[in-house]
Amino acid sequence: MDISSLRERTTPSELSVSELNAYIKRLFDGDKTLNAISVRGEISNFTYHRTGHLYFTLKDEDSQIRAVMFRSAASRLKFMPENGMKVIIRGSVNVYSQAGNYQIYVTSMQPDGIGALYLAYEQLKAKLEVEGLFSKEFKKLIPSYPKKIGVITSPTGAAIRDIINVTGRRFPSAEIYLYPSLVQGEGAEDNLIEALEYFEKSKLVDVIIIGRGGGSIEDLWAFNGERLARRIFECNIPIISAVGHETDFTICDFVSDMRAPTPSAAAEIAVPDVNELIMRLSAYYDRCEASLIRLCERKEERLSRILSNTVFSSPDELFKSKYDELVGAKEQITSLIASFLDRKSNLLAVVSGKLNALSPLATLSRGYAVVTSNEGILHNVGEVSEGDNIIVRISNGEILAEVKNTKEIKNG
Repeated sequence: MDISSLRERTTPSELSVSELNAYIKRLFDGDKTLNAISVRGEISNFTYHRTGHLYFTLKDEDSQIRAVMFRSAASRLKFMPENGMKVIIRGSVNVYSQAGNYQIYVTSMQPDGIGALYLAYEQLKAKLEVEGLFSKEFKKLIPSYPKKIGVITSPTGAAIRDIINVTGRRFPSAEIYLYPSLVQGEGAEDNLIEALEYFEKSKLVDVIIIGRGGGSIEDLWAFNGERLARRIFECNIPIISAVGHETDFTICDFVSDMRAPTPSAAAEIAVPDVNELIMRLSAYYDRCEASLIRLCERKEERLSRILSNTVFSSPDELFKSKYDELVGAKEQITSLIASFLDRKSNLLAVVSGKLNALSPLATLSRGYAVVTSNEGILHNVGEVSEGDNIIVRISNGEILAEVKNTKEIKNG
């Protein structure tokens, strides 16, 4: 239906809703301005649909319009739109005839007043920082004396030449293993991730340097990828980031274990200076030598003091005095032993006298006798009978006798 045929209608009842919306849509389709338009405004009512489509309202102080950005266009965005974000969008205005309303179909979007890449960089940086990927507690120590260094960069760039030159000058014994990688453009982030995975699985190197020379934010963008950042964080090998110049900062710098302002500086961080090591060892040698000399001097002084002692200057005097002490001790011991023996001899004589006085033999020598029978010593006459044999013990022998008679004497 064209506009002339529509004008022939005399009453509104002759036009259906579908026909009206279709007519209005054709008007929009035929307007070149509406088919390629740029609009500045603020995002509100933003919705990220599970299909990947973006739905939002674009508004200013006085008005608003609905907008949709389909997945094919949204996938090319370098940042994630948010409510309150001021943007400039390009697209076309058209009618959604089924609903009878019009909206902007967005084909591209950029932040108003700030670059899209910079905004995406700031968004990802804030996100990863909140998750703790930049925290110092997760940073791994760079080895002091690495034997093997892995380098992930372009094989033709200045970065690898700088790293080789600096490493060769500072620490020639270190071995450098280059993993050639794209460092910008499509596929660069995937290449960088593959290189990290290779070095981690092979366990070939002690430390990794990842980076490239300077460039624009677009040139360095591969080092701002979220997948690369998370792979660096998960890597078990210490990583030094050396992306761009000193003023360039990337997400790779923040998540790595150490950030170097340039590739040359990364090599200086990765390896020690052999000349400094030699100077340090020489200083240690001098200090050890001086300490050893001082120790020997102290020991020599102590030895001199010891040798000046009488023991060493006149050893006979020491032996003489010790001999005199030994003789004195011997005489003292001899005197003590003699005195001890005298006391014990006197005590023995006293005890022997007492024992002799109490001895039965002494009693027998005075004319007494001891009478025994087969039962033992007799104490009274009742213990024998007439005809019993008894033995009478006197001082110089025994007498065998027979009892003829017994007589008991009363009162003793």
